[in-house]
Amino acid sequence: MSSSDIFTGETIGTALLILLGGGVCAAVTLKASKARNAGWLAITFGWGFAVLTAVYTSAPLSGAHLNPAVTLALALKKDGIDWSDVPIYWGGQLLGAMIGAALVWVAYYGQFHAHLTDKEIVGSAGAQPKAIEAREKGAGPVLGIFSTGPEVRVAWQNVATEAIGTIVLVLAILTQGLNDSGKGLGVLGALITSLVVVSIGLSLGGPTGYAINPARDLGPRIVHALLPLPNKGGSDWSYAWVPVVGPLIGGAIAAGIYNVAFA
Repeated sequence: MSSSDIFTGETIGTALLILLGGGVCAAVTLKASKARNAGWLAITFGWGFAVLTAVYTSAPLSGAHLNPAVTLALALKKDGIDWSDVPIYWGGQLLGAMIGAALVWVAYYGQFHAHLTDKEIVGSAGAQPKAIEAREKGAGPVLGIFSTGPEVRVAWQNVATEAIGTIVLVLAILTQGLNDSGKGLGVLGALITSLVVVSIGLSLGGPTGYAINPARDLGPRIVHALLPLPNKGGSDWSYAWVPVVGPLIGGAIAAGIYNVAFA
């Protein structure tokens, strides 16, 4: 596959991933949304279906990595992708994640405005305790739509949680979801991976919100910082390194496990 195919496929695929994944977070979070308070099950299955859609769409062009940790693992894997392709994958993934996050804002523009101008949510006197606590930590009231954050801030545990979740994801991809070229997800692999993402969300998503993908967290966090959202609060940059470093560590460990046990 050519460099242009890789970049195009990863940009389109990751944009779809974040549009649908961030979209379910917006649907559940924003006050004027018909799906508000639909709960964690809606979020986990929404992200799973987002992966399914993104992989099937982008696989013919790029192999549908859609995740820098997956790309890193496939570069470390024996007979994996060329290292020269890694920056191309990563660039497309980050750009796609930013595009997808911006499209979530467009799709829910009125809901964002209604939510962020509601005094019950952002007002100092009547704000909900959880919103006040989040603001004190530098996280705005809609940051969770764009990126992840921990329920309990313990840096080593937060990194470990992200790494463990990513190990599960990447091992599933390396052992079950590779196409004949060994460089991306096949048709059956797309379905398996989507179900694995749902499983990770249900079982391991509680502590940190399961980024398990550096581009999925960093790209939308940048967009949150740039968007003209009223009363949006901070983007919690003090935590932003965790959902980048944790998944990359997890991807590297998964590749090592695969090379030792399966290759």
